[in-house]
Amino acid sequence: MATLSAGSSAATSPFCRPEEDPFLLLESTLRSVEEILLRRRGLPLRRTWIEQPYGEEEITLLEEEVIPAIQQCLARVDELDERLLAEQELMQRCELELQRQPLSVQKLQMA
Repeated sequence: MATLSAGSSAATSPFCRPEEDPFLLLESTLRSVEEILLRRRGLPLRRTWIEQPYGEEEITLLEEEVIPAIQQCLARVDELDERLLAEQELMQRCELELQRQPLSVQKLQMA
């Protein structure tokens, strides 16, 4: 991840707090749902606003459709982050190179 992939932690950032990053929330949600499904294997899954709990059919849909969709979303976010980081690194290298050039060369390039 260029974003923070599975098993990573939220680093301190000058850009936003971890709780403001929707993709960290999505990542955390994915891990939580996977853990709940693992621990509750074979048991109905209660919901807070529905009297009828999720049974085997609904849990299977979560495992086969919802979890992979979240994983695909996070993979796409990783791709976007990697592209942006590469662009950022290129800009930083260009700025460093510009700073290394003698002042007279910089003036010629600006003219």
